[in-house]
Amino acid sequence: MSTILLAVHETYSAVLAQVGNPTPEAPPASDKLLKLVRYFTWFVLLSGIMGITYAGGRFAWEKWTGGGLESPKMVAGAMIGGIIATSAGTIMNAAIGS
Repeated sequence: MSTILLAVHETYSAVLAQVGNPTPEAPPASDKLLKLVRYFTWFVLLSGIMGITYAGGRFAWEKWTGGGLESPKMVAGAMIGGIIATSAGTIMNAAIGS
């Protein structure tokens, strides 16, 4: 069994040594896709700002009327979502990039 694993390891090592280190290249018409990604990023940031603003207003209303405080959870959720959304590129670069 170990002989088979050793042979497979040597074969893959030889194949991977021939591949080298390819440089990334943008595919054709990628500028349109990047424009769509920028629009989506803008929408995510705008929705996060609107969510925090709405939750802050609701927090003030709940405080003023003396109701139960549910809005701090909304503020925390919007902030955590914003942190994840804005750090997605960094996370992907760390996971994929070397």
